Amino acid sequence: MNEFLITLATVGIMLAYAVPGYILIKVKAVKADSISAFSKLLMYVCQPFLTLYSFNRAEFTPELGVNLLIFFALVTALQLAFIGIMCLIFRKKRDDVRYRVASIASVLSNCSFLGVPVLEALFPDWANAPAYSMVFFFSMSLLGWTLVSAVYTLDRRYISVKKALLNPATISLVIALPFFLTGFKISAENGWFLGQLENMITVLARMTTPLCMLIMGMRLATVPVKSIFTEPLAYLCIAIKQIVFPLVTLGLLTLMGPDEELQWCMYVMCACPIASLVLNYAELVGQGREMAAKCVLLGTISCVVTLPLLSLLIGV
Repeated sequence: MNEFLITLATVGIMLAYAVPGYILIKVKAVKADSISAFSKLLMYVCQPFLTLYSFNRAEFTPELGVNLLIFFALVTALQLAFIGIMCLIFRKKRDDVRYRVASIASVLSNCSFLGVPVLEALFPDWANAPAYSMVFFFSMSLLGWTLVSAVYTLDRRYISVKKALLNPATISLVIALPFFLTGFKISAENGWFLGQLENMITVLARMTTPLCMLIMGMRLATVPVKSIFTEPLAYLCIAIKQIVFPLVTLGLLTLMGPDEELQWCMYVMCACPIASLVLNYAELVGQGREMAAKCVLLGTISCVVTLPLLSLLIGV
């Protein structure tokens, strides 16, 4: 029950961040056309600093290194399997962009923007938990810049080594790994300048959740509220993404019996709501924005129920 209350409070506070964004659009202090610019700020600036922050917190050990590799392989395989299944289910509707978006929304998880604060609240003593989140996000980003964009646009040119390597998620990971693997900390312990740099990294990293939710609030203000709650396909996406996907993941992990930290970090991140990246990628490629917005908004709203309930299984 303690996990339920912690998760409920954390999710409730994060949803409150969306209110100012909603108001800004409604009073026309910010134009709707500017939302994509905020999304780029989130993806190209704040998210890379969250990667640096997360790996700077973690303490590298050979065991952790192996677990992170196992984690990456498992979560990538699970996402590919579910995307494949959803595309197969919707294969006769592939010409309708709503179903292409649904194939992705049923799988991608808000594992970093919302996942990191939830993990830190549930497991305050697990310094390595955010590192697992960043590995999850890296896997998801590799798929996002390639496979997801290809599914959205039906353009296979997106599936390329160049797009997999030259994106903010990969570049920030390449920068963070040398510090992580050598155990060198960007902190005041290693000099005044590094202490100031650590402060900058922390501030920008912690901006990800408020900025993500502000964008959610802005997008909510541009969509008729009734249309969000009257889209049957969005409810199907939520049922699969926020209930079926995490439960299947937990079942497989229970059978495999991996490290406890790996198991519960992956489960919590899979239980997080539909990723805001589902909308961000739609905005970047210019297709499926309305359906993506409905899925992400409804998924985020509903997670105030689904995520606390699923957290009751932690440690069972």
